[in-house]
Amino acid sequence: MSLTDGLKAARRMIVALTEADLLKAGDTGLQELFRESSPGDIPKGPLQGTGIVRWGGRWAARPLAALVRTAVWRGKVFDPNGYLSNRMTSFDVLAIVAQVYTGPSLLDDRECVVIDYSRTSLVARGVRDEMRQVGPGLYLGVVWLFGFRVGWFVLRVLERGPGQAEAEET
Repeated sequence: MSLTDGLKAARRMIVALTEADLLKAGDTGLQELFRESSPGDIPKGPLQGTGIVRWGGRWAARPLAALVRTAVWRGKVFDPNGYLSNRMTSFDVLAIVAQVYTGPSLLDDRECVVIDYSRTSLVARGVRDEMRQVGPGLYLGVVWLFGFRVGWFVLRVLERGPGQAEAEET
């Protein structure tokens, strides 16, 4: 059974996918999973991110993801008013704002969550991210640059430890 077949079987059995599964899936497996998934709800608050490059094969995915997370991009923070900011560098600097809404995907013309930088950022004007929910608290995203698919990312809802929610609310 191929990894792609395994991902399909896992989704049919309602077995939760993990970030590690997505890092192993390769470009073709990620495309198939994205096509099979629904947009889910637009998340709120901070999400932990992992970048996945399209080149280098499965063996390079994990070390490159770790490098990107350490040096460049750590995730996104979704505002309930239809915007987000990216969490940049190991200092979690919030930067590069985008509009967030649902719309058709460039990959398959089906509904997805669109992250649109064209009206909010000079730096990332040519970037469009799209994402769909692939598991509880887990989203798979595709990165477009001037209409060309250049990479993937994973976003996951941050896990809260015991008592953390109470501390944040006070």
